[in-house]
Amino acid sequence: MHEPPSSTLQIADDATARSPARRLAQITIGMLLGLGVSAVLDLLDSDRTNIYVHGAAALALAGVLWALHTAQLRLASGLLLVTAVVAISLLVWQNAGLRDPAMLAYPGILVFASTMAGRRLFIAVLATILAFLGLVAAGNVQGWHINEVPVHSIANLVDVGVVLSITAFVVWLLARDLRSAVAELRAENARVHESRAHIEFLATHDPLTGLPNRLLARDRFAQATVQAQRDQSGVALLFLDLDDFKHINDSLGHPTGDELLRAVSHRLTSNLRAGDTVCRQGGDEFLILLVNVGHEDDIAEIGVKLLAQLTAPFVVDGHEISSSGSLGIALYPHDGSDFDELLKKADMAMYSAKSAGRNAMRYFDEGMNVGMQEHVQLVAGLRSALAQDELMLHFQPQFDLASGRIVGAEALLRWRHPKLGLVPPSRFIRVAEQSGLVVGIGAWVLREACRQMKVWHDLGLSDLVVCVNVSPVQFHRNGIELDITDALDASGLQARHLELELTESLLLQDSSAVSELLQRLRTLGVSLAIDDFGTGYSNLGYLKRFEVRRLKIDQSFIRRLPVDKHDEAIVRAIIQMANSLQLTTVAEGVESVEVLARLLDMGCTEGQGQHWSGALPADEFLGFVRRHRAAGWVPRLA
Repeated sequence: MHEPPSSTLQIADDATARSPARRLAQITIGMLLGLGVSAVLDLLDSDRTNIYVHGAAALALAGVLWALHTAQLRLASGLLLVTAVVAISLLVWQNAGLRDPAMLAYPGILVFASTMAGRRLFIAVLATILAFLGLVAAGNVQGWHINEVPVHSIANLVDVGVVLSITAFVVWLLARDLRSAVAELRAENARVHESRAHIEFLATHDPLTGLPNRLLARDRFAQATVQAQRDQSGVALLFLDLDDFKHINDSLGHPTGDELLRAVSHRLTSNLRAGDTVCRQGGDEFLILLVNVGHEDDIAEIGVKLLAQLTAPFVVDGHEISSSGSLGIALYPHDGSDFDELLKKADMAMYSAKSAGRNAMRYFDEGMNVGMQEHVQLVAGLRSALAQDELMLHFQPQFDLASGRIVGAEALLRWRHPKLGLVPPSRFIRVAEQSGLVVGIGAWVLREACRQMKVWHDLGLSDLVVCVNVSPVQFHRNGIELDITDALDASGLQARHLELELTESLLLQDSSAVSELLQRLRTLGVSLAIDDFGTGYSNLGYLKRFEVRRLKIDQSFIRRLPVDKHDEAIVRAIIQMANSLQLTTVAEGVESVEVLARLLDMGCTEGQGQHWSGALPADEFLGFVRRHRAAGWVPRLA
């Protein structure tokens, strides 16, 4: 725990020292001492006139101490006031009257009453004292009670000194309390001002990095546009997003991620002009406001410098972290004059840079706006597509090249949009992945593909295997295994008749979670295939490690096979490699007899494409298979 500052401890000690109970005890003890001194002097002077007053007062003050000991603060305070007023008044009455040294105690009593008692009690004490003094004066004037004026003596001087000392002690204690209260009030005032300044800072700054937030960025943008209008210059709003920051958070932890954000903030601010502003939008997003800009080349130069700063390694908590960023740029007044409008456009440009491969920079153009609107419409439509029964599966037959028999079907998703018609996967799958909707859609595809294949098995096509594409997003959401088992259980399809087509990017991650999941799926009986092989890293290591059964050669190589020697060399190398590893190769996009002949010559195992058939609705696929078999091919049952 952090120790409180010394000033706080001092205030706490002062507060304890001047607590009402402690003050009452100090004053009571002081009065007892004063009464004791006065009584001793009277006894030495053989004057017993005031002894009974001293004794009674001492007993009453003992009662005050008892009340304080039993925490009866109000009783102690009242008893102390009554004792002081009565004792002093009796001494004044039976001694020198209005000229008696005891009169000096009244101001102290009034000071005590004003600070330690309520308003009513103070008024009552003041009224009592004034009434008593009026009574003494009347008695002396009328002659029915005469107070003799004493001759000055040492005893008289001591009495004056004792009364003055007790009065001064009471006044000093209470004045000290007042000074301490004023000091504490000033300290509290300072704390309030400091807290208010801190609250105002938090309202306009990011608490993690200390950078201005979007609220302050909006204000500075307004100031910059006014200056730009006067100077006939421009303002640029840059939207920067760190690439793969989530991976850093997940692998190294959020504290390391926070330190990286602070380091990024420092690099950005240290590489900009004094008038420019770096703001943290939230998460791993930053806004950069460039003021008094002229040509776009100047902005591009700054953007390139900022991206270069991000690619230089960061050392955080002993880890060397490589990072990069995607940067979108919107210009005032070219792209708009409103802060929110420019922010939205810079955001669109940033996503365009990220889509272009990341670690890139893009200026906004209107084509991005149209694309974003279409993206929003597609996301909204996909959210209701499942509920509205707008999704459907088509199936493309897969053939054994040597025998010509149909060995399976690839399930391909189609979307019957009420306005756009039949939407191909190339138009909406990426949108579904970016929005996370692919998880629910993928679960539906698995269920529907397994259900349909079980129907065909029951109709006599029990040798067919259904192939289903799965997105890496489905694996990262940790629900894919349950989706697969639910689909198999609900349909009754045997796991060996389901094949999952995976992307190379998923296997290249080589995470322990993915490895363990694929091992469990293989144990279940589900087979694995690599889709679009040849377009990625084509790593031989993961083919062995993950026990992949089939390689699907990307159609971009197959279609150019007759005319491009380089593609032919790539396809031949893939087939030879797969044969040496005892893997099945599937050629996608077979469209002619010539391509088929080349593939057979190279030793390719299977194929699919327009040469045989495109993707068909379920009922048409069934008819196609039956006609194919009726034409002369007799299947060998699995």
